[in-house]
Amino acid sequence: MPKNNTGAVCYTRLMTPIELTRTLCDIESVSGNEDDIATWVFRYLQQYSSVFQVERVNNCIIARTDFNLGHRVVLAGHLDTVPISTQTANFPSVDKGTSIWGRGAVDMKAGDAVFLALLSRVMDNTLALKYDLTAIFYDNEEVAADLNGLGILAAQRPDLLEGDFAILGEPTNALVEAGCNGSLRFDVVARGKAAHSARSWVGKNAIHKLQQVLAILNEWNDELHIVDVEGLKYIEGLNATKIGGGIATNVIPDEVKVHINYRFAPDKSLETAIANVLQWFEGFEVEIIDKSPAARPGTSLKEVQAFSSVAQKFNNKPIAPKYGWTDVARFSALGVPALNFGPGDALLAHHDEEEVEKSNIELCYNVLEEYLFSK
Repeated sequence: MPKNNTGAVCYTRLMTPIELTRTLCDIESVSGNEDDIATWVFRYLQQYSSVFQVERVNNCIIARTDFNLGHRVVLAGHLDTVPISTQTANFPSVDKGTSIWGRGAVDMKAGDAVFLALLSRVMDNTLALKYDLTAIFYDNEEVAADLNGLGILAAQRPDLLEGDFAILGEPTNALVEAGCNGSLRFDVVARGKAAHSARSWVGKNAIHKLQQVLAILNEWNDELHIVDVEGLKYIEGLNATKIGGGIATNVIPDEVKVHINYRFAPDKSLETAIANVLQWFEGFEVEIIDKSPAARPGTSLKEVQAFSSVAQKFNNKPIAPKYGWTDVARFSALGVPALNFGPGDALLAHHDEEEVEKSNIELCYNVLEEYLFSK
């Protein structure tokens, strides 16, 4: 693992979102290894303990104001990243002049940096909060749903997620992206009968049975699956992502598994998505590995409309759908309206060339400052 840079940071109240992005990117935090970055964020926020109630629950850091402003906005962002690229060694970050390159720059340390910079402005007497704030920085978003720090926090301390509106700092290129697709990961299992490959006729080759599974997938993908939800067009996906089977080169395999990811639109519940999968792969064993519900966009909700109207002053863009799964679904399940808004192009998330434009970071900061503060 690359060496972390947690000891080289001088805490200062008014670090810019650009400086904070570089700082966070230079603390390695691949999922499961978030202790150092959580410690850094906790210490950074402790500077403002006279204003915020700062709490650490495992590797989740929570900062809350309590000014009795009558309305609470939750800012939430995950601290972990996917693994560092072995091809490009995209760690530590590089300042390219107009952009910052490196693992996590897009997904989603630039979003975390914007939130941290906004929190530091609460101490600035030139700005006054319109709403009470809760900021949550959490771990293990990029891995299985049962490890997700926000999900664990919601189960153990739901009081910390309470609010009237939530903003997830996921990369949206400074656009408002509402709702999210759900995600279902499952294995389709084909079984056969083992035999020596020199006498294959006495066995049944499980791998050969995959022809039917692949035919189902190919037929499903012959067309683009677009679903209209509240006027937003979500695109669904059904794709094999892993395959495994066989024990030796001279043995007819008796089992093979295809791992499939179904991304379904927010017009469907988890139960409906699972029922679809069981229908499509009828006759095969299906093992559900991981499931995350979708979230409806809520475009008619006053909280979503209020934030969108502020964002449109800066980007003049309408609300768009979120194709990937995000933790807006967790807030939606708790009855808290939520949307995605953050710097960076989502097409570069998890990419070896992951980089975020500085102007995009600043744009997100300006929108959120306008929304949260009175000048």
